[in-house]
Amino acid sequence: MKLQRKNMLRASALGALVVSGALVLTACGSDNNTKTADGSAKPSAAAAGDVKCDGAKGKLLASGSSAQKNAVDLWVKNYMAACSGVEVNYKSSSSGEGIVAFNQGTVGFAGSDSALKPDAVEESKKICTGGQGINLPMVGGPIAIGFNVAGVDKLTLDAPTLANIFNDKIKKWDDEAIKKLNPGVTLPSTAIQAFHRSEDSGTTENLGKYLKAAAPEAWTYEAAKKWPAPGGQAATGSAGVASQVKAVDGAIGYFELSYASSQSIKTVDVNTGAAAPVKASSESASKAIAAAKIAGTGSDLALKLDYTTKAEGAYPIVLVTYEVVCDKGNKAETLPTVKSFLNYTASDAGQKVLSENGYAPIPAEINTKVREVINSLS
Repeated sequence: MKLQRKNMLRASALGALVVSGALVLTACGSDNNTKTADGSAKPSAAAAGDVKCDGAKGKLLASGSSAQKNAVDLWVKNYMAACSGVEVNYKSSSSGEGIVAFNQGTVGFAGSDSALKPDAVEESKKICTGGQGINLPMVGGPIAIGFNVAGVDKLTLDAPTLANIFNDKIKKWDDEAIKKLNPGVTLPSTAIQAFHRSEDSGTTENLGKYLKAAAPEAWTYEAAKKWPAPGGQAATGSAGVASQVKAVDGAIGYFELSYASSQSIKTVDVNTGAAAPVKASSESASKAIAAAKIAGTGSDLALKLDYTTKAEGAYPIVLVTYEVVCDKGNKAETLPTVKSFLNYTASDAGQKVLSENGYAPIPAEINTKVREVINSLS
C-alpha cells in the first residue's frame, strides 16, 4: 500500500521566522500564524512587556524552515500583540526555499535548519551591501522519528537499523534487526512505509548528518537537503510527513517533535549505546545541544553538533534552526523590525516559549553571543 504524495500541503503559512513552536500543525502552511493544529490558540508565554518594539514598523517578510514554523507562530503572536501596526509574515516552506528568497532580497531574514554553505554566503554578498549572510542559532530541538504500527506502542531503534529502514534494506516490521532491539514486543510482518521530505530540507540534512556519523557503514550518503536514498515515499514539509505517518499503518518518518506531540504520533526511542534508550524530548535534546561548539567565525554563529553522543539521557538526532540575516547591508526600512523581532526571540521570554512547546532553547553561553550579534546588525 504505497502512498505517494509529492505535492501535499504546500506551505503558505505566513509568520515570522521561527522553529516549530505554536504547535500549528496545519501542514507546513496555513495563513494563520496563531492557531494550533486543532484550531486552538496556544497560551502565550510572554506578556506584552517582554517585547521591545524599538522603532519597528510596517511589514516584515521572512520565509524558510518548516521545522521552526510552530515556534515562529507563537513568537509572531506574542510580538504582534505587543507592537501594534507591525506585521510579521513568515512563509513556512523549506530551508532551501528560504535561502533562495533571502539571496534574492525578497525577505528580511530566512529560517534554515542548516548553516549557509560557502556558495550561498558568497551569493548573499550581492544582497548584503558591504556585508554577508550570517547564521544566528535560535531554535533547537529533537528530530522525532514517528511511527505508526498497529499494536506497537513502544519501539526502540538504533542508528544502523534506522539507516537500513530509510535506505530500503529493512522492509518488514518483524525484521530480525528490529526484533533484537525490542525483546518482548510483538512485531507484525507489516510492510514498512518510510516517508521522507519531497523538497530540499534542513531537517533531512540533519537526519543525514546523524545517520552518516552514527552508522557510516549502513548510511553511505553525504548529508544534503535533498533526500538521497532509494525507495520510500515523499511528502511535503514536516507537516506532510507527519500526516502520512499518522494515516498509514506501517509508516515511519521524521519531523520535529511538536508535530508528533500535536498529532499524538508515537516516537522511537533511540539506542545510543548509553545505559538506556533515549526518548525524544526538549530536555534530552538540550543535553545534546549543550555540547555544541561554535564553528562559525566573526558574527557567524554556526554550530557543530555531536551526533554520536553516548551521554546518558542525551537524544542525538537534533537540529538547530538558524535565522539568516545580513551582518551589514540590511534594508533600512526593515532593519529596526528585524532587530526588534529577533531580540524578542532570543530573549529569556522568547526562549522559554521553546521549552514549553517541545523545542530546546539555545544554550545560554551561545545565546548571549546571539543577542550581541543581533544588536550589532546594520
